[in-house]
Amino acid sequence: MASRIFPVILCGGSGTRLWPLSREQYPKQLLALTGDDTMLQATARRVDGTLAAAGRQVLPPIVVGNEEYRFITAEQLRQAGVKVAAIVLEPAGRNTAPALTVAALVALQTGDDPVLVVMPADHIIGGIEAFRAAVAEGMTHAESGKLVTFGIRPTHPETGYGYICAGTALAGAGDGYGIRAFVEKPDSATAERYLASGDYLWNSGIFMMRASVWLEQLGNVRPDIMDGCRAAFTACTRDRDFLRVGQEAFAACPADSIDYAVMEKLPAALGVVISLTAGWSDVGAWDTLWQIGAKDNSGNVLRGDVMAVDTHDSLAISQSRLVACVGLVDAVVVETADAVLVAHKNRMQQVKEIVARLKREGRAESDAHRKIHRPWGYYDSVDAGLRFQVKRIVVNPGASLSLQMHHHRAEHWVVVSGTARVTRGDETFLLAENQSTYIPIGTRHRLGNPGEAPLEVIEVQSGTYLGEDDIVRFEDTYGRS
Repeated sequence: MASRIFPVILCGGSGTRLWPLSREQYPKQLLALTGDDTMLQATARRVDGTLAAAGRQVLPPIVVGNEEYRFITAEQLRQAGVKVAAIVLEPAGRNTAPALTVAALVALQTGDDPVLVVMPADHIIGGIEAFRAAVAEGMTHAESGKLVTFGIRPTHPETGYGYICAGTALAGAGDGYGIRAFVEKPDSATAERYLASGDYLWNSGIFMMRASVWLEQLGNVRPDIMDGCRAAFTACTRDRDFLRVGQEAFAACPADSIDYAVMEKLPAALGVVISLTAGWSDVGAWDTLWQIGAKDNSGNVLRGDVMAVDTHDSLAISQSRLVACVGLVDAVVVETADAVLVAHKNRMQQVKEIVARLKREGRAESDAHRKIHRPWGYYDSVDAGLRFQVKRIVVNPGASLSLQMHHHRAEHWVVVSGTARVTRGDETFLLAENQSTYIPIGTRHRLGNPGEAPLEVIEVQSGTYLGEDDIVRFEDTYGRS
């Protein structure tokens, strides 16, 4: 009987070098950098239908990610029409080996021993058919008990990636090879030598193996990780669409990567690398996005409302207003509603120094965008001043905010579009477009959308303290305290 395939999507990482688009609460896999789909959405679609012609069933993916952005992760997958088997929430980041281990334990609950296709959520792959062909080739090895990884055929002497040294070509295996060694990120001269030899591949961080094989090999070489993950899995609980692993056990589990924990310690007969030529990039920094982007006649990659005059070989992205570039060469300009990055293209690694300084100074721009996603929709902080704040609130059809109260602020709501169901104290009533209401300080209240179209409301807050922590929740559909 042909094996079933379980895609596993790993949503760790923060992508600080892609600030200001990527933030701690809105990491790079949630961004649409090269098309309409976000990187998470594109990853979720990548394996779908890959091996249907070979009679393999592709199951809904297991997604492993951070609790902080669970709702926007679920919403993006819903918008993409992707059904998931589980969204596993990590209470703390422990690197990729524990994340895969928990996913393997989830996968084995299906009653058989599926083949896992393990993919980071923040990679871009242009040649989707080449990728699917490589997965089909890797399937035969994974079914036979091998642990398969995918190496990218290098196009230049890259110093920012780890490499895999390919061994002997496997008989009748197309682009499959034994694994001679995993090597760290090289210096420039070493990278040139790797490229010239033809024996080295970029380490993509994409893997295939049976769930039981991964657990067996991990237990052999890292029983401490295996024990920690089993304890965390045993203590897991269901929370709506989410699977929460045991917090204490998972936080105590040693952190390690799939490569370091297992792949580098495998017996030679168990490891396979598939050579992949598929336009792959992990988009580690803005200069990488320029390299893979569609360029105009001046070598520029321009997205959004951007005008460029006498500008060459530059990247410019606008999210909320006109960006005008004059006389720039090898520059990066990235505009968001609350921050603008201007840098030389060759200094992208230093963007993380800006993020570190923002954190030290306690500035919100390191953590979140002005537009904040919530399970019911989102709000955008339009303006703020002494004792007032203005927000644009959008509530999804059928959704509602929690029943809540504020100690220090009053709120005025004006309906711009849609229909609002308002709870204020002991009364509940509807508001239509251009109607408004007032919520006094200390009054229990709730905003909901009973309609079939998004509800848009302008909220004006006034009071002595306007922080997001001034909220007491009495009831909440989404399990927030």
